[in-house]
Order: sequence, then structure tokens, then C-alpha cells
Amino acid sequence: MSGQSLFARLEPLLPRVRRPVQYVGGEGNSIVKPWDAAVVRWALMYPDAYEVGLPNQGLQILYEILNEQPDVLAERTYSVWPDLEALLREHDLPQFTVDAHRAVGDFDLFGVSFSTELGYTNLLTALDLAGIPLHADRRDDTHPLVIAGGHAAFNPEPIAAFVDAVVLGDGEQAVLGISDVVRAWKSEGAPGGRTELLARLARRQLVYVPAFFDVTYRADARIEAVRPNRSDIPARPSKHTLSDLDSWPYPKAPLVPLAETVHERMSVEIFRGCTRGCRFCQAGMITRPVRERNIETIGAMVDAGLRATGFNEVGLLSLSSADHTEIGTIATELADRYENDKVSLSLPSTRVDAFNVTLANEFSRSGRRSGLTFAPEGGSERLRRVINKMVSAEDLVRTVSTAYAHGWRQVKLYFMCGLPTETDEDVLEIADLARQVIRAGRKASGHRDIRATVSIGGFVPKAHTPFQWAAQASPEVIDARLKLLRDTVRADKEIARAVGFRYHDGRPGAIEGLLARGDRRVGTVIERVWREGGRFDGWTEHFSFERWERACAAELEPLGASLDWFTTREREEREVLPWDHLDAGLDRDWLWADWQEALRGVELDDCRWTPCYDCGVCPTMGTDTQIGPTGRSLLPVIGVSAGGPAAGGGPKPVDGSDPSPVGSAAPA
Repeated sequence: MSGQSLFARLEPLLPRVRRPVQYVGGEGNSIVKPWDAAVVRWALMYPDAYEVGLPNQGLQILYEILNEQPDVLAERTYSVWPDLEALLREHDLPQFTVDAHRAVGDFDLFGVSFSTELGYTNLLTALDLAGIPLHADRRDDTHPLVIAGGHAAFNPEPIAAFVDAVVLGDGEQAVLGISDVVRAWKSEGAPGGRTELLARLARRQLVYVPAFFDVTYRADARIEAVRPNRSDIPARPSKHTLSDLDSWPYPKAPLVPLAETVHERMSVEIFRGCTRGCRFCQAGMITRPVRERNIETIGAMVDAGLRATGFNEVGLLSLSSADHTEIGTIATELADRYENDKVSLSLPSTRVDAFNVTLANEFSRSGRRSGLTFAPEGGSERLRRVINKMVSAEDLVRTVSTAYAHGWRQVKLYFMCGLPTETDEDVLEIADLARQVIRAGRKASGHRDIRATVSIGGFVPKAHTPFQWAAQASPEVIDARLKLLRDTVRADKEIARAVGFRYHDGRPGAIEGLLARGDRRVGTVIERVWREGGRFDGWTEHFSFERWERACAAELEPLGASLDWFTTREREEREVLPWDHLDAGLDRDWLWADWQEALRGVELDDCRWTPCYDCGVCPTMGTDTQIGPTGRSLLPVIGVSAGGPAAGGGPKPVDGSDPSPVGSAAPA
């Protein structure tokens, strides 16, 4: 029967797998609702392991918003590791939710949030385990609608064959609108089946439906055109933008995991969007405009979250949290409020030009002084002008000197390798920057026990950025430059022991590049890789470049394309790009002009403080940049014990019944 728990059949298998606790559910603040009381039922998935997926802020927000609706039910599912996958297949058990262990195939909607393209093979595993045909055109009315979202969904063409629909942009209002349409369609007796349901969703401008668009190709393998094949839907689906974040203070009760996860903290998003204009950054481009939460909302969310979870660390999240117009006041007043409760505050990676020691001291007032992370991104000042990361070597040295002088002993510096116009000399300047940082730290602190970690990732051009036309550096180029840099640092006796060096080889980046800028033909590559065993491609121990290489040769070369054709080839201005028919708000001509300015090394200012430079977002989306200062405060100062009332909460049934076979369990 639909909606029945599978736990009685699953439980005997769990002692045979690694870390079985990740599959049992029962987390603090999880929600289990009666199946029959719901009209619309969602299964929400983050296509990676539980330890990565559970802390994901986006999925937690949608989970809570949907479950607030009286007749809507939402449960979560994550990718199962290969050991459990094998057992599920052996015992004929499907992909299941962790909340009530229901079969994913029983739900009306299967929503999958992609933060990275390397999760695509995990989607296919989940579909296959759930008994949902891999290809959307082979599904019938008994199968859930498969809906993709997240940042990677801004070019969904490589997975167009596998998803029924795509949500572009902010999901909060979109999932409620989708639920409304599904509710009405079901109440009418499901007229026209899933095709009519998808048409209603598309007409309401809630989703992009790949099946409603046809792609034609030129003889040279490039795209000729992408055109809608129905006259009743928008020809250019556009992204959703949530305008007033203060009206959406989610998650109100964050999940508290039973198993270890990558982030053991409560997080609050303090603003969304970025206008710094870093040309490599897809997240900064597609989330425009900036929308700040005011200080009162942030304070209320922190207070509610701590009381609901019992966490003793709060992360204030955004793409550049130190850029919030009231960050100084927020930091001081939150530190005042929770000083006696030993609640620590943290920021993600901090811009060099936004850092100040007063702010850093407030965030370390609890006594926990972890390392500081800065992201210069490019090794040379010339290259930083190309990527519009306006930070000089002098800025960096001055900032880290201040940090070291005030008691910090470790700094992490993040760079990219393979950026457009990059040379060996640009990369070697990373070693020079590291040397300057160590020297400055020793001088400022009076100690020699100073360390800096240099972390380097390969650059991948992404859709809807000025670099969407750029050629990607080959894995061989990336690896050669990283070896040159590593050998240079190790040969420098002055700093060799003081500088840690972390990097990955260039091959995973090449596949990410294929998936990030690929078109529908890449779907056959993904499927072949999956059928040959591809799983968890974002994990080094599971990734196989050779498997992807073989699949590209078999599927793309007969079409006149190849892995290199999709990655290392520079695009021409008027070439039709696979995502051109999807509207992220950014004017294509502006993106091209910014790409040309990048090649000339011309910098672009932050539009929050300058006249508009016509990127297109605000007029296209009918939105505007929303920033303070508000002049408000968090007073009165109140505290909360680090083990709040809900710290042992377990799942929250809505009918008072035992919510799951494992009962209520206290979170770790």
C-alpha cells in the first residue's frame, strides 16, 4: 500500500552497512505527518551522502515550509552508499525517505536539489532504486514528477532527459505554487495526466519543462536553436526571486542530526545575492540582486534556532557575509547576547577588503579562535583584475599582519588554477604571496610558529557568468602548474615547513566542466557512466576519470563532439549556448561586454555603492537591491542555555502518534 513504512524490512539490513545510523531518521526537529492526511506529498532529495546533505540549508528550508501547509507532506531522502544500494537491490527494497521510511516512488513529487553537477549519477541511482524510469518520456501517471532545482540546475540540459521539470532560482514560493497546482489538478481528477499537469506548471511560470522545448544542431555540432514546441507556455522560462527575506525566516527549527555531518552548527542566512561582480562566480551572478535580512530578523532567527537545537555554534551565512551593511553591529550584539552561554559565532570565507580585527575579535569572543580563511583567488594582481577580485598583495599582507598581531596563528588562503589568461608566472606568484604572508605573520606576532595553508581548486567556467565563453584549462595544464607551484614552495627553506599545500588534480574539474556547460547530448554520457558503475563522483575515492573518458568517446565522438570540445574550446559571441533560453535575469550582451573587459584587465565596481551598470537583473526580475543600514539593534540582550528546550526533541509527529519505528532519539 502507498505510504507504508519499509523499516521492518530495512532494519535487518542495517547492521551489514557502514554507519547505519544515517538511515534511521528520528533527528531533532524532523517531522512525520500522517500519509492519508496529506493531499500533496513531496520527497525531497540532496543527491549526496547524509553527512553532506542533511546540513544543506536550502533543503531544510523547503522541508519546513512545505510541512507547515496543513495538507502537504514533505520527507527527505539522501543518496545511499554502494553497500546499502547492493542490499536494497538484493532484497527488492526501493529508495526510501529517512523520516518515515516510505518508498520515494509513492510520492507525488520528487524534488532534487543540485549544488554541484557531480551529483547527476546519484540522481540516476535514486530513480532506478525508486522504480521510476530514468527517462521522463517513459513515465506514466503512477510515477512522481521529478523536479530539479539548486544552483547547478541553471543549466539543466545535461539531465533534461531524466527530469520532468526544473525550478530556476529561489524555491520558497515556487514549491508552494507547485503544491497549489498539484492540489487543484488532483481535486479535478487529474485531467490530461502528467502532461497536462506539467503544462499547468509551465503556464504559471513555476517551472521549466525540457520536454516542451526542441533542440536542433548544426553540422559542426554546435546548437542551431532551442525552441518551445507548445504555444501556450513562456518561450523563455525565468528564475524565481524572493524579494523580502525578512518575511521568510527559515529554517525556524533546524534539523539536529543523529550521525556526524560536515557542519555541526546552526546556520542563519543573513543575506542572499552578491554584487561584487567576481566574473568566475556563478552563485554571485545567478542570485542577484542583494537582499539583506535586517538585524532584528537575524537576532530572532539565531535565538529561535539555538533554542530549537541546542547547538553551541552559529554560522552567519551568505556569499560574502562581512559585506552585510550592519555586520559590525550584528557581531557585537550577538557576542554580547551569548557571551555567558559560550555560543560561538562564525563567518564563512572572508573577503580581504571586508575584514577588520574588531569584527574578528567579536566572532572569537567565546574563546574559540579558529583559523581565518581568505580567498584572493588569483595568484597575481594582473589575474585578479581579470577575474574582478580587487585585492592587492599589500591588502592581503596588511590584513593577515593585523590578524597575526592579534593572536591568530593560522591563515588559509584559497586560490584557483586555470583561470582565463593565466600563465605559469601567475601561479608562481601564489608562492610569493605565501612567503610574504609568513614573513609578515612572524614579524607582527613575534613568533615563528606561524602557518598558512594554501588551498587550490581548478577553475570551471559556468553558465550565466562572463566566463561562460571561456576555454577551460586541460587537466594536463592544471596538473603541471600545480606541480610547479608545489615544488617551488617545497624548495623554499624559509617557508616550506610553514606552508601547507592542498589541491586536487585537474581531472574531476574537466568532468565538472563537461556537465556545467554541456547540452542534452551529454545525458547519454551520464547514463553510460552510471550503468558502468559511476556513483558519488564528487568523492575522490569513487571518481573515475577513465570511466568518463570512455563514455565521452563512445557517446560524443560519433556526434562530432568530444570531452575537449565541451571544455577546452572557447565559444564565439553569437554561438547558441545550451542555457540561452533560460532567463537568470542577466543581460547576455552585458555578460559578453564584461568578458571582453576581463580580457583587457578592466575592473568593475560593486553596484551597491555605484550607479547601476545594467547587468539586467533588477529591471528584468522586477526587483531591486535591498540593503541597510536600518539603525536597529538586538536589544534587549537575552541569553539562552546551549542545551535549549528542543535539544532532545527528536521528530515532531503532528498527530501525537509514534512517528517512526525508531521512536524519539536525542540528537548527538
